[in-house]
Amino acid sequence: MAIQESGEMYLETIYVLSRESDTIRGIDVGDYLGYSKPSVSRALNLLKEDGLVQRDKNGYIKLTEAGEKIAKNIYERHAVLTRLLINIGVDEETAAEDACRVEHYISDKTFEAIKYHMQKRGF
Repeated sequence: MAIQESGEMYLETIYVLSRESDTIRGIDVGDYLGYSKPSVSRALNLLKEDGLVQRDKNGYIKLTEAGEKIAKNIYERHAVLTRLLINIGVDEETAAEDACRVEHYISDKTFEAIKYHMQKRGF
């Protein structure tokens, strides 16, 4: 399933927030991303329709198995790319911002090559 960059950003955000709390609401996602309530509501409904998120009876948001798989993949890309950029001399803030842009477009083949190179070099 191909999802848009914005959908990936929402999934990654829910994943990051879920590592800190079991009770995630749309407002938490909006605050984290700096998006309005209507934008978040629309995006979460689309992700729900795609079977990537679900809401429990109290309105808390959870990733489905499929959503978590995508979110973990994007989160790993972000972490690895940020680490790579820092290791080549980019400041941490810029590295994180650039990694966030690149993580959505880099091919699996290139990403795996980067991971291999970093492991080989001990990054």
